[in-house]
Amino acid sequence: MRDQLDHLPQSTQRELAHVVRVLFEEFDAATRLGTQKWNKQGRILKLVLYGSYARGDWVSDPVGGYQSDYDILVVVNDERLTDFVDYWSPAEDRLMRDLTINKAISAPVNLIVHSLTDVNAQLERGRPFFVDIVTQGIALYDAEGFNFTAPRRLPPDAARIEAEKHFDEWFPSADGFRAQAEFAMQNSRPKIAAFEYHQAVERLYHCVLLVFTLYSPKSHKLNFLRSHCEDIVPSLKEAWPREGKFERRCFELLRLAYVNARYSDHYAITDEELAWAGEHVAKLQALVEAACTGRLQGDWPTDTE
Repeated sequence: MRDQLDHLPQSTQRELAHVVRVLFEEFDAATRLGTQKWNKQGRILKLVLYGSYARGDWVSDPVGGYQSDYDILVVVNDERLTDFVDYWSPAEDRLMRDLTINKAISAPVNLIVHSLTDVNAQLERGRPFFVDIVTQGIALYDAEGFNFTAPRRLPPDAARIEAEKHFDEWFPSADGFRAQAEFAMQNSRPKIAAFEYHQAVERLYHCVLLVFTLYSPKSHKLNFLRSHCEDIVPSLKEAWPREGKFERRCFELLRLAYVNARYSDHYAITDEELAWAGEHVAKLQALVEAACTGRLQGDWPTDTE
């Protein structure tokens, strides 16, 4: 795994150093009051930059609404420390403030957290997502003496069979939620429809990640999942225009629907916004189907892409 950021602008390198500092400070705060031995001995073992900033093909287009995220794998020494609510939500919240209010960073930060044992198990199983991180990622922090295992390449036939199973499970599920959303719309239940559309989009994105990488993070956050999927399949960007305020607002309402459409009295979405969302969920579904069937029917790569 590489450890140099020379291909990145100095401003980006400074921002990543800030992100590393925030992660260590917030993790220390989260574990400081723990009474159990495993909590007191909790450690961050590795911070790995992966994705477009690691590869060098990031995008920064404020006019068009496209901004690559900082994608970071956090590796800890105990599986219990991967609990996002207990240990990582404060860091995520602080980094969001640094992006939107303090302007300390210029790009959103996406975190995935795994134990070293889990990552090495994924590498031994040949999960393409983790193999790519090890081969293409850049270490922002790397504790001495805690190595990744040598990645194994999963045989193409085995990878295709597993990917087909994922597609057969997740794509019909997404289609079912989209149908339920349309039924809710027809019966004047906009909040239920918004939630069902959220579920359809979430499942479509999980479908893409599982078909292409055999891994998907345990997340309901549509902006996080969208970023990962569009990094892998750029054609999916066509589903969500970002140029205008209306388009961005509609996606934001869909993103918020997972919690707010069910539990907040203040959540509201108009018929026009809901119709736009439904139209673009359908477009996303068609793009996902084309991408996934193309992947499954084509020559499966012998190496990760």
